[in-house]
Amino acid sequence: MHRTLPDVLPIEWPEGSPQPPASTEQSLDRAADRLRGGGLVAIPTETVYGLAADALDADAVRSIFRAKGRPAGNPLIVHVADVAMARGLAEVWPAAAERITSRLWPGPVTVVVPRNERVPDAVTAGGPTVAVRCPGNRLTRRLIEKVGRPLAAPSANRSEAVSPTTAHHVLDSLGGRIDLILDGGPCPQGIESTVVDCTVAPPRILRPGPVDREAIEAALGQTVATSGEPATMPPDNGQETAGCIGPHAARSPGTQQRHYAPRTPLEIAADPADRVAELARQGGRIGWLTMLADRERLRAVSAAGEVVIVPMPATAELFARQLYATLHAIDRRGLDRIVVDALPDTEAWRAVRDRLSRASHPASPTATVSPVRKGASP
Repeated sequence: MHRTLPDVLPIEWPEGSPQPPASTEQSLDRAADRLRGGGLVAIPTETVYGLAADALDADAVRSIFRAKGRPAGNPLIVHVADVAMARGLAEVWPAAAERITSRLWPGPVTVVVPRNERVPDAVTAGGPTVAVRCPGNRLTRRLIEKVGRPLAAPSANRSEAVSPTTAHHVLDSLGGRIDLILDGGPCPQGIESTVVDCTVAPPRILRPGPVDREAIEAALGQTVATSGEPATMPPDNGQETAGCIGPHAARSPGTQQRHYAPRTPLEIAADPADRVAELARQGGRIGWLTMLADRERLRAVSAAGEVVIVPMPATAELFARQLYATLHAIDRRGLDRIVVDALPDTEAWRAVRDRLSRASHPASPTATVSPVRKGASP
């Protein structure tokens, strides 16, 4: 493992410019050289920063798991420059994958398809499928083109921790464990891609994300299932058995019970103002992420004790964009507890509810929410 901090190379591509600046091209060339040599490079995407390695180099892929402390059973998403590169990783290209990618790529949606022999087991957790995505960030696509090979790239942070949306988050989390960081500025979407399993019928959303169910169904021209709903038939792609997968095969990352979690214990409260006031009266230092606009109520809660109130947007898109950056910032305050308002139970909020539900899950099956106390460790 590395002992020195990685270089952080700013990259940009101004709107309206047909080519990136020369300095950006040089940084991308340097990153491509490291990736072709089996190295690890943190890259910006429109969702979160990814920790990239050559997806066809099993040793390089295994180094991702070591750097992150990631369980080997958690598969990786492979990032491609275009649909042709994605097809080159698939044994069969299902009709559902074709419809989604032709309408929604490049963008924050991942399709799960039957893998071929080129894809190492380390990428897929030994399963028969591979998750592939063409990122909307054109600098990332240009880097993949320079490497000439697909890139496996989970989020560039320690396993189970809050995903990074800036280069600084990556540096804080992975430090000297990686070779290089490409700094493309804050990620505009702020949460991970939607993942759609195209090996079953109807196709199934395994992980909600920025592309919602309505958009997926519009691209497909049919309804989709979500995790927990039945979707067991092979796809109508002319090769029925190729798309079938075993019931225990891992198909998507980000589906374990605990994930995206800050160091500070986090909980979701249906009556957050009362819960925060209660915890503060117990002597805890509390961070509160809230959409509440009642100033009098906010003042009353803050008077109950030591409370850091963080106003959050009232729309799902903006909330998602700010969520991880906010959790990173408040996690550095040394608080005893983070409380988040219960979010609307609507399709628009599904992805954010998913992330917060996993972030609030106990660290182990025996963990319980303990009473807060003054000076408790975060």
